[in-house]
Amino acid sequence: MIIETRAFGEVDIDPAKIIHFEKGIIGFPEYRDYALIHDSEQGNNAGIRWMQSVEEPGFALPVMDPLIVKENYNPEVDDEILKPIGKIDPDEILVLVTVTVPKDLKQMSVNLRAPIVINVNERKAIQIILEDDSYKVKFPIYDILDARKKEGTC
Repeated sequence: MIIETRAFGEVDIDPAKIIHFEKGIIGFPEYRDYALIHDSEQGNNAGIRWMQSVEEPGFALPVMDPLIVKENYNPEVDDEILKPIGKIDPDEILVLVTVTVPKDLKQMSVNLRAPIVINVNERKAIQIILEDDSYKVKFPIYDILDARKKEGTC
């Protein structure tokens, strides 16, 4: 399946890998189907990936694994909240956080307060808002990523 994207042009997406959000994501409930893509120049292990809307070519969210920037990230989530994404197998769950990339890259941050949880087996996802206010909405990551890049770990 070929989809048109603003950031990457035409992209060939395997329809079996489309991730469905029953209620969309926060702020964009109308977009429910996404493909997780990466910048091919940076390889599959690049820190930042993109959740590209299948319905809207101009809408893609930069996302990343929160463990890259906060190694002890492990919020508690009530199982009831995760019911819409199906049976939970801890080995088949992918957790991502959205990345904000302003003009001044040194102000780059991730939203640890509203993670995206994906059931990889069923390709269903949900974005949740954590009640634990110890996780910041704008957790600064530039210095962390810069240090990891210098170490060769990102």
